[in-house]
Amino acid sequence: MNKVIEQMLNHRSIRQYIPGKSIPEEDLDLIIRAAKSAPSWINGQHYSIIGIKDPARKQKLAELTKNPYVAECSIFFVFVGDFYRVSLASAKHDTPFRAKSEEDLLLVAATDVGLACQNALTAAESLGYGTVCIGGIRREFTEVSEFLGLPEFVIPIVGLCIGYPDTNPKVKPRLPKEAVYFEETYQTDTLPLLEKYDTEIIPYSEREGSIGYTERLAKSYAEPYYKGILEGLKKQGYLGGNR
Repeated sequence: MNKVIEQMLNHRSIRQYIPGKSIPEEDLDLIIRAAKSAPSWINGQHYSIIGIKDPARKQKLAELTKNPYVAECSIFFVFVGDFYRVSLASAKHDTPFRAKSEEDLLLVAATDVGLACQNALTAAESLGYGTVCIGGIRREFTEVSEFLGLPEFVIPIVGLCIGYPDTNPKVKPRLPKEAVYFEETYQTDTLPLLEKYDTEIIPYSEREGSIGYTERLAKSYAEPYYKGILEGLKKQGYLGGNR
């Protein structure tokens, strides 16, 4: 097994950081360069990264996301889906941006962001830093967009805490390969595998109340997880909305 794969298999989310320590700029530059090297649709690179270092601003985002470790990490990256550059290119070449109302923009933005975020995470961990992804950046979608000064066609998708670990949690077991990898066609008879995984994950799920995987999923999706997303998307110019 090579070192890259070994590191990826050893990933764990870090939610406690040594406060007050800055990451050297040369390391930040490497992390950002790694993120920028991720593949993207038509090489459009439909994302941007906003780095938050200021303690007061990190604290505000910790409140908006309801994740206190956002305030404790050295730097908080916000990955945004970015079609503002497309609007600039369209205006420059006098070409209509008719695709702006298409739902596919959301898929493209989310995919490009996910790939870039994973590259940044892997690079940061290779340098010895701890990380955790923050989906809660979408919790207060409109307020976060305004706080970050996001222009039209730019939306917050995921955050990434990077800092010096102050904890060393165990690596959580993942779903068995047979539950997530299928050859040729999708397989639907995976409930027994999920039920077996329920018992394996419980010792690692204190944050979720020591419950199994299927119960956590069921409770998480019984109601919409975050509200106001559709309105926020339209306010940012997506799905035919107008600012």
